[in-house]
Amino acid sequence: MSAAKATPQLSSATAPPHSATVMGTYGRQNVVFERGEGSWLIATDGARYLDFGSGVAVNALGHAHPKLIAALTAQAGKLWHTSNLYRVAGQEQLAQRLGEVTFAERVFFCNSGAEACEGAIKIARRAHFVAGRPERVRVITFEGAFHGRTLTALSAAGNAKYLEGFGPPAEGFDHVPFLDLEAVEQAIGPETAAIMLEPIQGEGGVHVATPDALRALRALCDKHGLYLVLDEVQCGIGRTGKLFAHEWADITPDIMAIAKGIGGGFPVGAILATASVSEGMTPGTHGSTFGGNPLAMSVANAVLDTVLEPGFLDAVQQRTLRLKQGLAELQDNFPDIMVETRGQGLLAGLKVKPPAADVVKAAMNEKLLLVGAADNTVRILPPLNVSDEEIADALARLSRAFAALAKSGAT
Repeated sequence: MSAAKATPQLSSATAPPHSATVMGTYGRQNVVFERGEGSWLIATDGARYLDFGSGVAVNALGHAHPKLIAALTAQAGKLWHTSNLYRVAGQEQLAQRLGEVTFAERVFFCNSGAEACEGAIKIARRAHFVAGRPERVRVITFEGAFHGRTLTALSAAGNAKYLEGFGPPAEGFDHVPFLDLEAVEQAIGPETAAIMLEPIQGEGGVHVATPDALRALRALCDKHGLYLVLDEVQCGIGRTGKLFAHEWADITPDIMAIAKGIGGGFPVGAILATASVSEGMTPGTHGSTFGGNPLAMSVANAVLDTVLEPGFLDAVQQRTLRLKQGLAELQDNFPDIMVETRGQGLLAGLKVKPPAADVVKAAMNEKLLLVGAADNTVRILPPLNVSDEEIADALARLSRAFAALAKSGAT
């Protein structure tokens, strides 16, 4: 028997820039943040970064929000976890509140967007099964989609790059071009159970489904007896200036997956559904060990408290206008860098000419944090409570980043 391997003890000050013991699944920037304040992150060397990535739309209320800290601290001193073998008061409170402000009549809590999307697929298939239509298991999805990193979620999106090397994709998904309504109708068959889409494709390049397109998809589902499943993991919880993006089209889905912003930085996911579609979700059909734990529910309820405050979503819409106007000016000033601005609300996508990674790096050199996406796009995702001054500051930093790129000839 070989001798036990000694475990090195490394402080944050002596740890290597890229630890060899952390699995290399991310192309991480070489910076370590030790604390956050609102829209700002502070690195271990004291440098302050303006965070317009928000942990990829997770930190909806910025960092160290006092109401979230108070809620988490109060709950942490009482109870962390019991499992779903017992009632959880925070779940019941949050589910009721979500039901009051959405189409939902039933809510299932989990921990992430991928879990929420997979659960949504299960609910759609199960609903047809209990209604005597077990053959209806196929789901129509859209090219450019991103529904999470689990095998079924990746199969739903159909992105070959993400599926490479992981064996055959999960069966049951029919992929069509984004918002090609004729292709959607042609793909509907006797085995079709649902249509699933993001009202705004975030990872796919910030492509927005128009209100007319969402209404047309709702009509197709009604016509053919299908369920409309919306993935609002990234675009929900006030990101567009309404609580959920589909509200701009004045429609409701049958099932919706949410996560990211609802936890404000704490891992929370949820599946919202109508009573009729979730009727078959009886004990044993689905579950989650950690989903809806008391800590998560305390934070999510505090997030909802803030987002539902009178005037909060109106303020998001006003901030959206300021950001949009500033980005339009940047595009006029740097036509060799910016191609167009896409998105809705405080989910903006800059289609750029240089490699998106170069734009993200140039912004980081200006201590501005952005997030890349597909279709050579850079995402801008500030906290929903970002200040006007911080928006102006971010635009100035982005202007300097563009100027540096233009000077280097990176177009």
